[in-house]
Amino acid sequence: MPAGGYEYFVPAPLPPSPPLQYDSELLALLSRADLAVGRLDGVIRTIPDPDLFVSMYVRQEAVLSSQIEGTQSTLEDLLNIELAPRKGEIGDVGEIVNYVAAMNYGLSRLPDFPLSLRLIREIHAELLRSGRGAARRAGDFRDQQDWLGAGLVPIERATYVPPPVPEMHAALDAFERFLHDDQQMPDLVYVGLAHAQFETIHPFFDGNGRVGRLLITFLLMHRDALHRPLLYLSVYLKENRAEYYDRLTSIRRRGDWEGWLKFFLRGVAQTAGEATATAQRIFELRERHRAQVLRENVGPNGLKLLSLLFASPIVNVNLVRADLGVTFATANKLIGRFEQLGLVHEITGQRRSRRFRYDPYLRLFQTGVDDPAPKVPAQVTSAGST
Repeated sequence: MPAGGYEYFVPAPLPPSPPLQYDSELLALLSRADLAVGRLDGVIRTIPDPDLFVSMYVRQEAVLSSQIEGTQSTLEDLLNIELAPRKGEIGDVGEIVNYVAAMNYGLSRLPDFPLSLRLIREIHAELLRSGRGAARRAGDFRDQQDWLGAGLVPIERATYVPPPVPEMHAALDAFERFLHDDQQMPDLVYVGLAHAQFETIHPFFDGNGRVGRLLITFLLMHRDALHRPLLYLSVYLKENRAEYYDRLTSIRRRGDWEGWLKFFLRGVAQTAGEATATAQRIFELRERHRAQVLRENVGPNGLKLLSLLFASPIVNVNLVRADLGVTFATANKLIGRFEQLGLVHEITGQRRSRRFRYDPYLRLFQTGVDDPAPKVPAQVTSAGST
């Protein structure tokens, strides 16, 4: 739609019109993705105490989703900041801390509060409460035109111009109605449509990509497709960034919702399969190390410390003391025993303020396999925001 020398796009309300065409490829991908999500949910339901490690999935997603926006911090950086917070932390790792807070805030609100524009704004406020985007109206929808492009290009050369403010609010109202309607469509199709529509509306000056990726998880749980927040597409979207943007562009230019959904469903199937394999490795690791702790007669607090390490794989003696409710000397002796058994190792090389890392477990979240992969920083090219 032309306006003042540039064109903007106003999305039609969901569901798509004309209706989606379910060809054989789309149906096969939907079946495969549904099966993969079902297997993931089934594994989590059978593993004892899955909440011990759910927080690590949330942290991993926070790191990966933030890296798409250009942050350089790692999962280990985040764990170290959580262990010893620094006042006024607003760098890369501070943005990841905000992402974890936004995810946890949304998860805590979902059981009692419907997924709505109000909740989306609240999640956005948590996401941008400090850091680079804090000044860009955290928790408020944009009140001016925004656009996307490579570098600081003028709007006339933008790669995408979302709807102007009045049309944006109308699109958001329709989007909320879609979220609240009892849509008679497959859960994964519903989630895929909602994510693409949110990114097209682009309602915030900053944080649209991160909020949109959070919505995928929230919607899966809202629809009871998952009972724990363990499915995240950030790795898939990061590895296939060019196609991701191309598929969204094809929706806007040609109404190719089917092409987008095929791309989305491939990502769901791949990501759910990887998450299932990681969950199984976690269970096997925990059972192996529980047996070792019992066999070595570490003492009554040994299994408690092991449980702590699954929630926080980088610890110090003070955290162990506080979590287990023991003296400093007892905590120090216990962590030393774990170090002798090869379960943890000290990472500072200091005599004071020592930290210990539970490597076998942490490596599973860094790569999903046994050896860490090299870190590849992401770059962002945007005149507006993602």
